[in-house]
Parts: sequence; structure tokens; C-alpha cells
Amino acid sequence: MTDRIHSLPSRLILLAVALLLGGALLAPARSDEPHWIRVNSSHFSVVTDADEKHGRDVVVRFEQMRAVFGQLLARNRINMSEPLDIIALRSDEEYSRVVPVRQGQGIGAGFFLPGEDRNYFVLNLAKEESWRAVSREFARVFLNYNYPPTQPWFDEGFAEYFSSLRLDNKQAQIGEDPESFTELLSTPSWLPIPDLFAGRDVSAHQSSQHTLFYAQSWIVMHYLLTQNKLPETGTYFDLVQNQKLPVEEAIQKAYGMTSAQFAQALKDHFHSLAQPSPGLEKGKQPTAGGSQILGVTPDDQIGSSTQQLADAEGQALVAEMSIRIPEHREQAMQQLESITSQPKTDNVVARRGLGWEHMEKKEFDRAVEELNNGANLNPKDPWLHYYLALVRLRAAQSGGGSIQGLPNMMQDLRLALDWDPEFAEARNMLAMAQLEGGGVHAAMDSMRVALQLSPRKQNYVLNMAQIYLAGKNWDAATALLERLKNSPDSQVAKSAGEQLEGLPMLKKYGVRPQGETKPQPQPAASAPSAPSLSSSSSPSASSATSSKPAQPPPKTEKQNPQPAEEASADHPEPPPAPPQPDRRPIQFLKGKLVAVDCSQAPSATLTVSAGAKVLKLRTENYKSLMLIGADDFSCEWKSRSVAVNYRAGGKADGDLVSVELE
Repeated sequence: MTDRIHSLPSRLILLAVALLLGGALLAPARSDEPHWIRVNSSHFSVVTDADEKHGRDVVVRFEQMRAVFGQLLARNRINMSEPLDIIALRSDEEYSRVVPVRQGQGIGAGFFLPGEDRNYFVLNLAKEESWRAVSREFARVFLNYNYPPTQPWFDEGFAEYFSSLRLDNKQAQIGEDPESFTELLSTPSWLPIPDLFAGRDVSAHQSSQHTLFYAQSWIVMHYLLTQNKLPETGTYFDLVQNQKLPVEEAIQKAYGMTSAQFAQALKDHFHSLAQPSPGLEKGKQPTAGGSQILGVTPDDQIGSSTQQLADAEGQALVAEMSIRIPEHREQAMQQLESITSQPKTDNVVARRGLGWEHMEKKEFDRAVEELNNGANLNPKDPWLHYYLALVRLRAAQSGGGSIQGLPNMMQDLRLALDWDPEFAEARNMLAMAQLEGGGVHAAMDSMRVALQLSPRKQNYVLNMAQIYLAGKNWDAATALLERLKNSPDSQVAKSAGEQLEGLPMLKKYGVRPQGETKPQPQPAASAPSAPSLSSSSSPSASSATSSKPAQPPPKTEKQNPQPAEEASADHPEPPPAPPQPDRRPIQFLKGKLVAVDCSQAPSATLTVSAGAKVLKLRTENYKSLMLIGADDFSCEWKSRSVAVNYRAGGKADGDLVSVELE
């Protein structure tokens, strides 16, 4: 008995050793299997099949890039107005399956995939510092959300400057030559500054990054950033874009020097970069090669959390991205269909990916079917709600009809905005849905937020003009349309021009001239019905509401009743000429808001000073005044920097058209 008792531990030891050896033999096989996780930080989320350490390294670098962007442009608040997805793949083999073929045969470190609904950054973790491969596009994306419209040299120069960024645990180094520009700039032949700033012949330079245009744009931004001249640059853009001054004159007024003197200052700055120089201020110390050091939050102080993902969900997330790349679309579709064909692997990501593809093909009924199937799996998924709203809008645009199920569409958009309040396109869609439903003031509030989140979106400005027209705020609408008729976006410019021409008829009769192009996303008012779209993903929507399209919403503008003979096109006498519009030119002024007088509310008088000039500018109703940079008008404003559009004369020095607070 004693022998038996003593022999038992020996057997257990042998069994434990066998299990350990067996586990060691099996471990490599398990490590080769896909294992997906999501690593989240304060502002970013990374999906990866690598380990947690690699996923965290990526999210930390993106947080630090965001911080450097804010430091360079002196921004405390940084918008991310379109959802951004980061996918980090652990090997060359996996990365090569999704990288766009147009990037060449070599296996790179990362690529950027833009989209109307979201942006993707895809990284190859087999390469060192793969985040640097997308730093240039990172800068461009965040400029779009956080800086007013500029000229090509500014955006390209800033992107090149930002692409030189290097990060370590505690600091960032930026400013070194990112593209071997030094050799190009060492030649005496530089583009004249007026030509560079005016963007002339830019298209001829865009075939390669290694051109004089990009090199000069980089050194201009290097000079402006290191010499703290961004305020003067803001003044320059105001003079050129708002006050329409010639480039040469704007340079003189903004920078206090001629373009020739500015060019010489640039060359002097370029030649000084080869010389080491002492630090100028704490946290920003120029070093050899023209780089500077910026402080960033240390790696170990950036918080993150990790979420385990099912393998099928990780694969679906990659396929949902790949379906947007033409050469990988068919394979991604097959993978998504394979995932959804098995109950054990079926998931909401795969369903919404298939729904998106059907929507792109204008197969709206099939798109809704896939999205509703996804809602059965996870009714709280925010992308489902957004796509259900988008498919309603696309169906209305395609069929030329009203939006069907308008209340459900607005509900879905609000749920998407609860998830991401900075989602500018969802705000824009909500504004136009509210407008179609007759809520002019609600539409105005939503569109103001969208414009604050995406100040460069010309179609958002055009949609705001539509809202002002619907509210019969003719002056505000005219000011926006006048600005947009010279837009670089040809469709926006055409629509703005047509609406300006038709404005007198709209004001007189409440109808647009026949044949006028109605802007998107607001669809035409009358046409065949769009497909019936159910919205079972909306938890609070009743079954009757979900399955039955809503009645066409009321018109946002009522037509003035006209006598039958006057409205008849066959009547020999033409209708009376519409009243003459206010032909006073709209003028622009930038200055300081001294005080606001609301003693005769709802009218208000603003006292604005600009140098030696002091103007009293009046609005008949401050509740309908066009505001930019503020949600609501305040009678308590004072000592605020403002930019105003106004018409000279009236009951004061001028009648206000719009006010922008800075």
C-alpha cells in the first residue's frame, strides 16, 4: 500500500511532462492561426491579427501623430469628422492580399484608402515603423477637417513637412528633408512665388513627389512653421480668398514684404538649415538639418484597452475594407458570402459589407435585406443604422423621388450620431432629411455643425444655401451662392450659378425655373416612388412603421397662389416682372466685434471695428442671421474677432448678411 501511495506522484509527474511536451509541439501550429484583436485608445481603434504589443504600438503612434498635428497648427480641439479605421496585418503575405495593385509589385509598409463614409489606414507590421508610410496622408486627412480651404502649396507643403516625422518614447522630431528635396532646391531655378502661391501649372508637377513644386511647397511650410508665421498666413488666405486681392498684393499686406523679398527670405532660410543652431524655446529646439523637437505624451502614459474578436469577425473587417478596392472586390465578396453562409460564422460586419456592395450597385432592395439580416444579429451596430439611412437617400436620388421612410431615416442617423457625434456626413444627411420634412430651423442647426466639422466641404455650403432658400433668408443664401459660383468643384459651381439665376423667380412665385438642377443630397420633389425600405434595425420603430414607407413629407416652401390665367403657360400675356432684388453689392470686413445692441429685439446692431473704421451693422432678425463658428446668436458678445458680410446702407452703416466668429 505504501509503495502504491509513493508511486502515484511519479505517475502524475510523467503525465504532466507528457502534456507539456505535447503542448510545446502544438504551440507553433496555434500561433500560426489567425487571432484577431481590437486595440482602442482615446481617439483611434486598431484591428490586428498580431499580438497586443504590436497593436498597442500602432495606436500609440497614431495618438502621438495627432498630438503633433495639433501642436504644429496650434489647435487645442482636433476634429475627426469621418470615421477612421486602422487595420494592421502581421505579415507580408497577408498584406499582399489586400494592397492595391496600383501601388506596384513591391511589398510596402502601408496604404491609405479614402471613402465617402470612412477612411482606412492599412499597415504591414512586417515592416519597421509602418505608420510612417501613411503619415503624409494622415496630415492631409486632418487638414481637411481642421483647417479652412487653402491653396495647393499649403496642403502639399504641410503634408511633406509632416511626413518627416519620427517618434520615440518621449519626443517627436520633424522637419528634416523627407524626399531628397535639398538637391532640387540647391539649383538657382525656383518657381516665382506668385506662380507657386497661385497654383499655376500644378497639374504638371503632380506626376512625381520629387519635383520643384513639392520641394518649394515643403520649404515654404518649413519657413512658416519654424518662424511662427501661420497667423500672417491666415491673413494672406483671407485677403486672397475672401477679399479677392491679387497674390502679389496679398503677400505684401500679409507678410510685410514683396514676393521677391519673400523668395529671398525662403532661400536664406533654406541655406541656414545646414547649420546647427541653438534651441529657441523649450519644447521646440531646432537641430541640425532644420528639424525641431516636440514633446509628446510618453508611450506608457497613453491609455488603451484590448478586445478579443472572433476570427470570422476579424476576417470580415478586412474583407469589408477590401471590397472597396476594385481588384480585390470579387474575392472579398466571396469571402463575405462564405462567412454569412454558416450560422456559426455569420456576423453583422459581413452583412453590412454585403449591404454596402449592393447599395453601390444600386441594388437597393438586396442592400436593405442584408442590412436587416445584420440587424437581427446585432441591432445596436451603428454602421447598420448609417447605411440604412444612406440606402434610403441613394434610392431617392436614383429614382428621382422623395425619401421613403423619412422618420426612420432620421432615427437611424441620430443613432449613428450618438455613436460618433463628429460624423460630419451623418450631420449633413440629417440636415437635408430635416429640411425635406419641413424642419428648416432644425436643418440649419444640423448643417452648422456639419460645416464646423468639415469646413472644406463645398457641397455642405451648397446645402446650407438650400436651407436658407427654404427659410426665405434670401441674403444669406445669395452670399453663399455668390461664393460657390466660382467653386473649384464644377458641379457645385454649376448648381450655384443656376440657383442665382433662378432666385428672382423663386422669390416671386415660390418655384424654381424649369430645368434648374436641384442640388444633392436633397432629391427632386416629385418622381416615381423609391423602393420600399424596411428598417428593422431601429429598435424603437414599430413594425408598421418599419415595413410601410412613410407618406411624402410636406414641402419646405409653399407656392404663392396665383390667378389661373397668370400661371398658365398658354396665356398671351407674360406674368408681371418679379420685384428687383437687392442689388447692393455684398462687402466683406474682418475686425473686432466691440458690442451688440439688442434693445430693439429681434433686430440687433453690431459695432465692428477694423483699424480706424468703425461700422454699425444691423440685422432685422438675429434669430435668422447666418452664423459661422457659433450655434446661437448672443447679445452678450464683445471683444470677439469676427468676419462679416454686409450690404452698405439701410438703417445703419450696413445690413448684415452673415457673421463668422473666430
